[in-house]
Amino acid sequence: MDHLFSPWRYTYIKQADAATGCIFCELPKQGDDAATFIVHRAKHNYIILNAYPYTNGHVMVVPYAHVDEYHLLSAESAIEMTTLCQRIEVALREVYQPQGINMGMNIGKAAGAGVAGHIHMHVLPRWGADANFMTTIGETRVLPEALTTTYERLRGKF
Repeated sequence: MDHLFSPWRYTYIKQADAATGCIFCELPKQGDDAATFIVHRAKHNYIILNAYPYTNGHVMVVPYAHVDEYHLLSAESAIEMTTLCQRIEVALREVYQPQGINMGMNIGKAAGAGVAGHIHMHVLPRWGADANFMTTIGETRVLPEALTTTYERLRGKF
């Protein structure tokens, strides 16, 4: 059996386990959107690149409010989140010309949420056969575009 190593992932997992605060609450406070990959800030939510994307263009729409269940989000924030999902869908279609779009939330650890304490909507472009042998057998994704390039391409749409 061949092994592919990704030591940077282990560092991320250990940092996430040791973190005392919420990454989605802390990142907007840093004030450097390019460094934190915040693509767009709105009144109640922001759009950020996923640091470990499934595909190029994988973003998340994140409310500023620290809530762990969707029904706890204010109506204004929920409406804005939906509007931002529509806007990023258009941007992803223009920039990447995907054959489909995945959009969804994993609410709670049992549902697969990586950050279970702060809801967020994943939005990512998809193509037929984008889950090849590297993904299905090697459990590794190959992304041809650096996050900084993705950031520049999407930031220009807002």
